[in-house]
Amino acid sequence: MRTNNATVKNIIVSVYFVLIVLAIVLATVFKAFSHLTSNPFLTFVIIFVGFLILFFSVHAISKYFEYDSDGIKVVVINKGLLLSDHFNYREHKIEFDKHRLVAFKFKNYSVYRSLTLYIKNSKGLVKKEIFNVTLLSKKKRRYIGQSLSKLVRSNTQSTH
Repeated sequence: MRTNNATVKNIIVSVYFVLIVLAIVLATVFKAFSHLTSNPFLTFVIIFVGFLILFFSVHAISKYFEYDSDGIKVVVINKGLLLSDHFNYREHKIEFDKHRLVAFKFKNYSVYRSLTLYIKNSKGLVKKEIFNVTLLSKKKRRYIGQSLSKLVRSNTQSTH
């Protein structure tokens, strides 16, 4: 099974555009926020810090995800959504044999979702790998869960 979340790239670009427009509007109507504090510098710092928190929150959760279980290996990739064509600055890729998968778990937080894979290495130790699946649709997460469940089930039956 192969799946990814490439279709959400346009949505994230739009969110960044809206954030930049919001920053320009806030800079233009800076006087409207003068009631926050009597010090204009402090008002600017409050607005700027709020904008940075919002910007980096979007940046942290917006990751490209790809899952490929066709063939003898499973490939899972997480990388930055913007500028990832030119720079691999946030890439997390793992490729492993299907029989090495021990378990998996999806975790849902309020605005963040992750996939944790437990993979046995050649020495028999289990390694934990975490991937961001926030922008993956519920339907695709369910399909990935079914595929991984099938792998785990076949791995536990082959060891017994």
